[in-house]
Amino acid sequence: MEPVQTSKLNSKVKHESEVKMKKGTGTKALQYALLIIVAIFMAFPIIWIFSNSLKTLNGISEYPPKLIPAHPQWENYVEVLKNSNTLTYLRNSLILIVGNTVGTLISSAVVAYPLARMRFKGAGVIFAIILATMMVPTVTTIIPQFLLFRQFGWLDTFLPLIIPSFFAYPYNVFLFRQFFKTIPRSIDESAMIDGCNRWQIFTKILVPISKPIFITVGVLSAIYWWNELFTPLVFINSENLKPLTIGALSSFKVQGATNLTAWNLQMAMAMIMAIPPMILYLFANKFLVAGMKTSGLKD
Repeated sequence: MEPVQTSKLNSKVKHESEVKMKKGTGTKALQYALLIIVAIFMAFPIIWIFSNSLKTLNGISEYPPKLIPAHPQWENYVEVLKNSNTLTYLRNSLILIVGNTVGTLISSAVVAYPLARMRFKGAGVIFAIILATMMVPTVTTIIPQFLLFRQFGWLDTFLPLIIPSFFAYPYNVFLFRQFFKTIPRSIDESAMIDGCNRWQIFTKILVPISKPIFITVGVLSAIYWWNELFTPLVFINSENLKPLTIGALSSFKVQGATNLTAWNLQMAMAMIMAIPPMILYLFANKFLVAGMKTSGLKD
């Protein structure tokens, strides 16, 4: 009887494992199907822009619309790149990216360091005030900024777009502070025993081991200023100072008609502008994940 019972028990266990495996396979298939649907939904705007960038101006307005153009107009990209102002717009965008990224990294790290590594009265209150400023919409401060920068004579220059980044953005301060708090304080104490002061600890010890958060904030800042439209529209008027975001809106007109936009060329420019952030994200993905993950570990 005992061998028979053992055999039945083994058969039952095997059957249950097969049922669980089938259920797991079905669940995974459903999950993948949902993810594919969501991915298509999220990617469709990019696919549609790419499709329109390969059409003629008349092809964009035809009805019913076609996702795949019958005769792709690859010369649209050549025409965009041959535009006399494209390189100027690109140079201006790079100036804004470099200036703001450098300012953001320096100021945010310097502000976050004492909040994370030094014990002093009021540190929590200061940090709370910094976080509270994140709730103030940017558009509510744009008029005071405009009046202030006009008094300084900075309008129609890069200064009102770059200088504020040297005063630390609250979100970046939060990321740096949270990352710095994950580093053991014993490192600071050992360095002070060896004769290092606070500035030496920050520059020679903390900064080198904080590469993930520096890359994370740098990438986020670069992508933000690559795509930024609002503030350059407010402070920049000269054509030779406009970044790509504004140039893409104003440069591509139908020949012989100043008020008609060449939408196919604008779509081609939009696709070109989407490539650098994608490449930057792909190369920095590992550091972005590490920086974000460790920035939320400790309070």
